[in-house]
This record gives sequence, structure tokens and C-alpha cells, in this order.
Amino acid sequence: MNAGHPNEGMRCITMLVAEFLGQEEIKGVYDVFDVRVKNEVPNVNDYDIFISSGGPGTPLVVGEPWESAYFGFLDAVLLHNLSKHNKKHMFLICHSFQMACLHWDLAKVTKRRSTSFGVLPMHKTKSGEHEVLFQNLDEPFYAVDSRDYQVIGPKEWKLDSLDGKVLCIEKDRPNAALERAVMAIRFSNEIFGTQFHPEADAEGMTRYFEREDKKAIVIKKYGEKKYKNMLEHLNDDDKIMKTNTVIIPGFLKLAAEAIEQTKVQTE
Repeated sequence: MNAGHPNEGMRCITMLVAEFLGQEEIKGVYDVFDVRVKNEVPNVNDYDIFISSGGPGTPLVVGEPWESAYFGFLDAVLLHNLSKHNKKHMFLICHSFQMACLHWDLAKVTKRRSTSFGVLPMHKTKSGEHEVLFQNLDEPFYAVDSRDYQVIGPKEWKLDSLDGKVLCIEKDRPNAALERAVMAIRFSNEIFGTQFHPEADAEGMTRYFEREDKKAIVIKKYGEKKYKNMLEHLNDDDKIMKTNTVIIPGFLKLAAEAIEQTKVQTE
């Protein structure tokens, strides 16, 4: 979903997937689909697990050719899981998360007054406190946030119909009378999404924060001292590196276990 732009997120995702598949007890391969440039989407029947990345630009529908193909893919995963015993597992990140919320009409997606960018706290909801993928994360935990849009106003009754739950929300902004954005949703037992970037690692974010445009955003919003502190803390074990090693690896592990269990039950 990076639309041909240089993307640290894709490097991180492929590293995490390669590390997972490199385990001795795991058998599998992965492929990368260029959705927004080549209009590629995977055939749902050909894969067991999907990770849909973040990307630049607006998540609002603008009539691009790839949009209908991507929305068809999302629906195909959802419909497959409603009718088949061999469930497909999907993780949606930032741009993909926003588009899924919009397409399935589960919440509002609006433009923010200003860009949210940095290593920021994520606050668990009551449901989030019981979420298995968050069990080894603190309250709050820290993740990379980089977005011009936001998911707000979740439609609880629609989430309930999927057995979905809002899991965490953005930091409190006491000086702004604005609704706190939804930062993670478990859409169903097999479909999970975050508006933050759980794949981000220290190496990539150091490069990203040192870009002049990103540096200017952080300094303008938080000041130079906060910017320097942010760079210093990128390698902290209890911040983004902890999130990096917990959420997506945990998702892949649980998905693989569920897939294996289904195979055993049907043999």
C-alpha cells in the first residue's frame, strides 16, 4: 500500500515475516503485492495470512482503479471466514486500517487538524486489557504514529456483529476538546488492525526522524528538546522495540497455531 514511495514499514514487515518463517517448526513462504501501483491483490484461496501495510495519501475513496480491487479483497477475506472452517488471518496497518473501517462502515474517517507524528503512548481500553496481543505490553505502551487522518466514532453495534472490539485509543489531549482517535481494533477473531505502526523499528525510525521534513514537523509541534529525546529513546527496550517484537510476531504465531489446529481437526 506504499504507492511506490520509499517505505520503512515494508522493510520492517518483510523482516518480521522472514524471521517468523525462518523458525525451524514453521513451513511457509511469502509474496508481496503492489496494490496501488500495479493493481495487484492476492487470491484469498492461495494464502493463509495477510498483512496490509500503511501508505501515503488519503484513505478516503477518490476513485482510483485499485480501490475496488482492494475493497473486494477485504470483503473476500471477511466472507471466507464467515462461511469456511479454514479461516484466513489478516493484519491491517494504518492506511489499510483506515480504509477497512471506512469500507465496512465501522467508524468515521476524517482528516486531522494537524499531522500526528512521533513515538506516542497508546492507551488500552477495557477490552484492550484482555487482548492477547497486548498482554506483554505496558499501559500505556508506545508506538510510532504517523498520520494525517483518523478513525473516530466507532459504531459499536456494527463491531458487535463481527464480535469486534476497540482495543486502544490515542493519548489524552486536555487542551483540545476533540474525540480521541481509535488506535486498534480486533475486527474479528482472525482480523486485527492498528492505526499506529507496530512494525516500526529503531533503525528505520532513526532514518525517518532525521529526514528534514519529519524533523521540522516534530520540532514545530513538540520543540527541539522533545525531538532529541525522541531520537535518544528509539532504542529503549520498553518503547517501540518492545511493540515491534510483541504485536506482529504474536499475531503470526497465533495465526499459525490456529491454522495448524484446523488442519489437525480436519484430518
